[in-house]
Amino acid sequence: MKRLTAALKAAPRTLREDLWPVNAAPPPRAGRPRWLDWRPAIVVPLVLVALLLAIPSVNFYAFNYRLGGPVGALLAVIQSAALVVALFRPVPAWWASTVVMITVTLSAETPAVFPMGNTLSPWAGPGLAVQAGVLFLAALRVRPRVAVEMLVVSVLAGLACETTLTGYADNPRLTAASLAIAVLVGALLRGRQVARTELVVQEELTAEERARRTLLEERNRIARELHDVVAHHMSVISIQAQVAPHLVENPSEELKENLAGIRENAVEALTELRRVLGVLRSEDALADGVRHTPQPTLDRLDELVANVRGAGLTVVTETAGTPRTLSPGVELSAFRIVQEALSNAMRHAPGSAVRVEIGYRRTGLTVRVTNTAPGSAAPPSPGAGQGLLGMRERTAMLGGELATGATPDGGYEVTALLPVQPPAEPVEDTA
Repeated sequence: MKRLTAALKAAPRTLREDLWPVNAAPPPRAGRPRWLDWRPAIVVPLVLVALLLAIPSVNFYAFNYRLGGPVGALLAVIQSAALVVALFRPVPAWWASTVVMITVTLSAETPAVFPMGNTLSPWAGPGLAVQAGVLFLAALRVRPRVAVEMLVVSVLAGLACETTLTGYADNPRLTAASLAIAVLVGALLRGRQVARTELVVQEELTAEERARRTLLEERNRIARELHDVVAHHMSVISIQAQVAPHLVENPSEELKENLAGIRENAVEALTELRRVLGVLRSEDALADGVRHTPQPTLDRLDELVANVRGAGLTVVTETAGTPRTLSPGVELSAFRIVQEALSNAMRHAPGSAVRVEIGYRRTGLTVRVTNTAPGSAAPPSPGAGQGLLGMRERTAMLGGELATGATPDGGYEVTALLPVQPPAEPVEDTA
């Protein structure tokens, strides 16, 4: 009971907020059906329909309602124009249509008899069509609650106007049902479009979240691999610093102190590294021996290519420059880039020929993997992978450059330039 009383008290304010034309701002794009855009394909036919309805309305208002030619024409034009204005401003258009209906009813003189014997009605044939059309377009644009409020006000206003007219009038139930059907159809279409729009937005958010999650997973994977590589070398430094004093006969106290400091710093750095990056280790069910195996380098490239060839892919390798040992991060990133490129070729270009080129330069390592056009149709991809994303992350981490794209012959190319430290210049023996 309290809720009903509160709702009745708030009804006037709610109606004022919903139906006051000043507050009727255009709804956002997402709430409007796509086909109900401000385009000539919609506006021009609607203008023609409004003109066709205005012609009989002028005759009704000027002669049957005895309002005179100028007044009848003005009211007919205003009412028909509301049908077009409803595309842009549904609430003001509905008010214009309703006010014209009330004005015509209150200004009509003694009813004139129609040829079929019917007399005046606030819902004349053309006026009813315009009112239903305005309510339909309004229901496409406004919230369902506002559309229902418009319908109730229209029906109540029409019933009140009928009491001022004498003689036989149209069936009010049939008229109210016609207006209600127009509002119902418009509200259903709007609800369907809003649901589709929300679904599209949700799909976009899901795709963004999937891409973000993939990025984070790939960064975590890279961080885990770097953790393994750096931790290994820090451990080696710590052990070498601890063993070094025993390799020197009668080491000085300064040497012992410096080596102890090196070992202490290495242990502290290793502890901090494990604290920061250790949490990124995978919690999968892999055995510890598998999880902590040494990370691959370019020395295992032949093994990788042999496995791919065994899977049926034709692979040719070529090495330019003088091979040399590079930093673990560059070796690992180069191996992973080749691995991902070969995997993509097997997945998306079955039957193609792949060429892997490794170029050793003084200040950089070039990795280039190209494949020809696929020999057969590739199976549909189950979703967006993280191969190219991982390549970009690895290249960016090292400060390098990555270029990917289709080749003129219908194949695909992946080229990565990874910066490396130039080799040390040999020291000339001047003895």
